[in-house]
Amino acid sequence: MSDDVNENMNESEMQGKRVVITGGGSGIGADMAQAFAEAGAAVTITGRRGAALEAVAKGHPNVSTAVADVTSEADMIALFERLGEVDIVIANAGAADSAPLSRTSLAQWQRMLEVNLTGVFLTLREGLRHLNDGGRLIAVASTAGLKGYAYVAPYCAAKHGVVGLVRALARETAGRDITVNALCPGFTDTPLLEASIANVVDKTGQSPEQARAHFQSTNPTGRLIRPAEVTATALWLCGPHSGAITGQAISISGGEA
Repeated sequence: MSDDVNENMNESEMQGKRVVITGGGSGIGADMAQAFAEAGAAVTITGRRGAALEAVAKGHPNVSTAVADVTSEADMIALFERLGEVDIVIANAGAADSAPLSRTSLAQWQRMLEVNLTGVFLTLREGLRHLNDGGRLIAVASTAGLKGYAYVAPYCAAKHGVVGLVRALARETAGRDITVNALCPGFTDTPLLEASIANVVDKTGQSPEQARAHFQSTNPTGRLIRPAEVTATALWLCGPHSGAITGQAISISGGEA
């Protein structure tokens, strides 16, 4: 995590806040967990892999763990009932797969929707039921929720769905001073991207360097987005001066169209 992520975040602004982050065992979720904890919040990270969660939690005493599958309604209900009242919920868990649509199976389609859209729905629904007035709901979507990419149609469809869900829920919660927003990173330097690079190498015969260069080239800055840049936006959305920002899909993409 970048040392300057929360340089403008007064620790008292997060002190005592209870934060839940799904998919907290790696990548953006892990980076967010450390930053929110350093800003004074009590953070619970969730995921399916207990060992990965524990490894992240060792980085800060304010981070605790809970094994839960975002695609399981029972898991998400039990998670939030156990945690009680919360102040910030970040639906970050996700997965990616790629194939031409003509060779995409129904099982692949359903899996992408289940993890990337239904998982966000369950997280936000249960989080909202336990959210204090003035709370914050954030979904980590993608630039794939704002545009189309070839060979990832189910992923794009799911992320577009997340953006629509966020916009609808923002209208429902505005009277409680709750904000609901989506973060839409471009290709970000995370283990999820590494898996995508490996998939490209396997299917096309490109070298890892060529595959990485392809993803970097989508960004006008010529580099991948850093997790800390996504984290900094989340911290801002949860700060004291962002109460008028709701129902937005914020592109964090270095100017990608």
